[in-house]
Amino acid sequence: MARETDRIIDKPLFSRSAPAGRLTLFALLAFAVLFTSAPARCQLVPGSMDVHWNEGSSNCAKDPQPPLQEHQYNTRTYILRENLCTTFEAPFMYLLVGSTKALLIDSGDIADPNVVPLAETVMRLLPPDGAAKLPLLVVHTHRHLDHRAGDGQFARFSNAQVVGFDIDSVRSFYKFVDWPNGLAQVDLGDRTVDVIPTPGHSETEVSFYDRSTGLLFTGDFLMPARLLIDDASADVASAERVAAFVKDQPVSFVLGGHIEMNSAEELFAWESPYHPDEHVLQLTKDDVLKLPAAVRSFNGFYTVRGQFTMENTIRILIAFAVLILAAAVGVLWALIRYIRRRRRARKSAAQIQT
Repeated sequence: MARETDRIIDKPLFSRSAPAGRLTLFALLAFAVLFTSAPARCQLVPGSMDVHWNEGSSNCAKDPQPPLQEHQYNTRTYILRENLCTTFEAPFMYLLVGSTKALLIDSGDIADPNVVPLAETVMRLLPPDGAAKLPLLVVHTHRHLDHRAGDGQFARFSNAQVVGFDIDSVRSFYKFVDWPNGLAQVDLGDRTVDVIPTPGHSETEVSFYDRSTGLLFTGDFLMPARLLIDDASADVASAERVAAFVKDQPVSFVLGGHIEMNSAEELFAWESPYHPDEHVLQLTKDDVLKLPAAVRSFNGFYTVRGQFTMENTIRILIAFAVLILAAAVGVLWALIRYIRRRRRARKSAAQIQT
């Protein structure tokens, strides 16, 4: 039998014969649906990016720096950064704490816990789980060493699981059946993190979207730094994939793996241990939406499009090597021709004398 509400909805909304009580009930139902059906994802847990990242030093030997900086975005989200004087890479790592599990995104560039006590710091930040610490899952945005060198620090902790960084491990752990298409999820209890394949910089690159905070973690795929593109066609597809994903999602901030430019969007010198007037870490949803067009304009070697500086380092090095080789060949050929001309000139002079 139809419910009373079904019968009410079947009536013409503005029928003159509709009883006033039914119209009132319909209005109340519509009002209730409007305010109870809003997706929970719109109610983001807020946080703060009010932080000044340590800028390193122009003379690290005379100006020693703390090896690791931590910033509490909110009560269950932490941002960690290795110092520029410890490693010029100065990568960022992200700790997301759920009710049943915590997630560490990337483990940095330093393996030695005596240099950078990453695991010890993370364990200190984790809440207790009975007599032990909350289980921890260590994942990577991609396989490059500056994002996974600290994996070994977690080996002695029984509550930690480190996911492999090779492509087979990535596809298997997240259960991607049609890589790089599709999405995966990591369940932290009351906190779900979406995993988006974003190869292009690296074959294994993934980005993470935290539904709780609206934070998008993009590793080296998108950041205020050089965008090193290994596979341009894959990078275009990834940019389009992420743009389509965030189009209808709330995004609080986009947080990448490095900062390599100042506030005027000028790049610091490569391997610089000093970043005065550094650009903020956080990018925006609008930056994500602009990325596909920028990557499509990439010439395969070096392209600047708006705030995006895109490079293929290997191709640039090969091009320089070819130019150097061509120059060397040119100099050698010119030298050979010069020697030959001198010999002919001396031979002609000798013949004249005789």
